[in-house]
Amino acid sequence: MSKVDRRLEAFRQQGRKALVPFITAGDPDLDTMCDLIRAFDRLGCGVCEIGIPYSDPIADGPVIQASYTRALDRGLKVEAVFERLSRIAPQIEMPVVVMVSYAIVYRMGLESFVERAQAAGVSGAIIPDLLVDDSAEMDAVCRSRDFSLIRLVTPTTPEDRAVKIARESTGFVYYVSVTGITGERVELPKEITERIQWLQQQTDVPVCVGFGVSQPEQVTALSRVAAGVIVGSAIVRRLAPAADGSIKPRECQVADVEAFVGQLVDGLSTQS
Repeated sequence: MSKVDRRLEAFRQQGRKALVPFITAGDPDLDTMCDLIRAFDRLGCGVCEIGIPYSDPIADGPVIQASYTRALDRGLKVEAVFERLSRIAPQIEMPVVVMVSYAIVYRMGLESFVERAQAAGVSGAIIPDLLVDDSAEMDAVCRSRDFSLIRLVTPTTPEDRAVKIARESTGFVYYVSVTGITGERVELPKEITERIQWLQQQTDVPVCVGFGVSQPEQVTALSRVAAGVIVGSAIVRRLAPAADGSIKPRECQVADVEAFVGQLVDGLSTQS
């Protein structure tokens, strides 16, 4: 079992649901990333998802795309992200996973990527551009090292394919709540509850739902049926420069995000 498996199983036994906050590595900088990870751990978040910036992101909306561009423009390197994560890993209980393009993984080498990630304290990866049909080699590497390979199911995924993806996922299944790209939404699809419940019946791996989730009441509603709720754009937006280009001091940024994520954690359902 990976650290993600153990964490979410412990939450399940305690009747808790998991908040999974997403932030972009290096936006606005690596020091802020580390401060936020520590804050999320203090708040009792289930898992932290770190986006590894890539020049051609998959399914990311304008807020996260802009954050990737800012980080890359500053010269961010994957090795720098891993180095900083390795320093913070001993300080936290919450597992960290990365959202990363397969191009980065392939360039580093599959085994080398997983080995380097684990050495940095990373417990799993979400690789949105790696199709389940093409993932046998990556799956074997991850399973051999108890490294979670978290897979995505979308509203348009055919049922037979969704079952295959769910049963091959490790750590958790990432259910994409809406068709399209990431970003905050006022309303989520009405059929989402039934879809999550159906998907959870297909696998023993927890189902966490993301894309579009931005409000405490949405977190409350979704956590009644999902094991965890993923929130990204609503957090990343709070770290972006203001319209005039000004940037808050790091302490203010961290405090703002910590207060917001604290509200989301408070909104989690405690129903089993």
